[in-house]
Amino acid sequence: MDTTWILFVTPILLCTLIFYCRNKLSLKLKSKHRNQLPLGTLGLPFIGETIEFVSCAYTDRPESFMNKRRAMYGKVFKSHIFGSPTIVSTDADVNKFILQSDAKLFVPSYPKSLMKLMGESSILLINGTLQRRIHGLIGAFFKSQQLKIQITTDMEKYVQESMANWKEDQPIYIQDETKKIAFYVLVKALISLDPGEEMELLKKHFQEFISGLMSLPINLPGTKLYQSLQAKRKMAKLVRKTIEARRNKGITEVPKDVVDVLLNDTSERLTDDLIADNIIDMMIPGEDSVPVLMTLATKYLSECPAALQQLTEENIQLKKLKDQLEEPLCWSDYLSLPFTQRVITETLRMGNIINGVMRKALKDVEIKGYLIPQGWCVFANFRSVHLDEKNYDCPYQFNPWRWQNKEMNSYNFSPFGGGQRLCPGIDLARLEASIFLHHLVTQFRWYAEDDTIVNFPTVRMKRRMPIVVKRVEI
Repeated sequence: MDTTWILFVTPILLCTLIFYCRNKLSLKLKSKHRNQLPLGTLGLPFIGETIEFVSCAYTDRPESFMNKRRAMYGKVFKSHIFGSPTIVSTDADVNKFILQSDAKLFVPSYPKSLMKLMGESSILLINGTLQRRIHGLIGAFFKSQQLKIQITTDMEKYVQESMANWKEDQPIYIQDETKKIAFYVLVKALISLDPGEEMELLKKHFQEFISGLMSLPINLPGTKLYQSLQAKRKMAKLVRKTIEARRNKGITEVPKDVVDVLLNDTSERLTDDLIADNIIDMMIPGEDSVPVLMTLATKYLSECPAALQQLTEENIQLKKLKDQLEEPLCWSDYLSLPFTQRVITETLRMGNIINGVMRKALKDVEIKGYLIPQGWCVFANFRSVHLDEKNYDCPYQFNPWRWQNKEMNSYNFSPFGGGQRLCPGIDLARLEASIFLHHLVTQFRWYAEDDTIVNFPTVRMKRRMPIVVKRVEI
């Protein structure tokens, strides 16, 4: 009888204590910053609004979580997601302020499982001079003409090898094909590894690694996080072998990959472990961002015949010109195609390859009358800005022509983030997508068997965009 009473009363007392603490915290914040905290709700104890946030991600309108609350509370509202009280911003000006702020105001903050897998030395998490140093070194190399020439050569090679195996009577899964291509290209740029047994082993470990990026933060044998950490250790071992071989060989004057770039730096802070961890983190775009960009571009073009026709004509014209001159296409040719670049830009706006960024406030921060309390997270959401009808006419309509006279250097358009953490691979992503689209439209005509695709950071594609192709002669 006594045991039954304890089992009955204990949950009630715990719930009472939780609600008391939450109310006390809420009252304390209100008294300290009256009328400055954004409107909103913290949801359920501990869980907050995480379940609804994640469940919306599995729909064809992931932004519905934001839209519902924006209608009730405004463009900036408070919530509780992934274990932290969070200020969510769907306001371009607030997002701009967050992106441009330095580490004295905000530091990166992500779900615990992601931070555990990235590691303390990841470029996604480090701050200050070390972050600026690594970002600057990598950014300069990614912008170099030398790397663009290499990327163009490799991308053309792997695209042609992939397309040579496409059969007219079988569906082609665009996401699968582009994942393989983009991973090979990026790994070559990072550690100069060519396809083969070692590449396949690295790719196998990488698949295990990324499968736990959004897992529960429980590091016990058998859990997804544990398996992902083990996979990363195996990858790091492979990368460190390359690093040690390069150190023994000596510094090269002209770096051929990112490993060379980081090894050439004289800073003692760039240890082998730090370099290896960051090389692995930089492989994620080869598996995720760039393939999603190419797949979504194929999807949107399939749904917009006028855009597909104009892009095809533009690329055929370029191909015929280069054939007449008996010259190969170079990286600048691909990036000089105006309509192709508008298609890529519009795909980035609608597809939202990077949904947003999360930061943690190191002190109380006020912007546009809103308070972001010290210790709270802030989620700068790009997707809602890109799909806001006040920023774009008919935002859910694929319309590359909207960019003909529209400024891209605006915080209404931030597909790669901004500020000192702006993704250094912007130009390379555009170049790879341009090369893929060029070869696709100059070699094939196609129709989509099933173009239902859901796009979100944790659920990039529920279906892999199968198309049926027919080869053409130009």
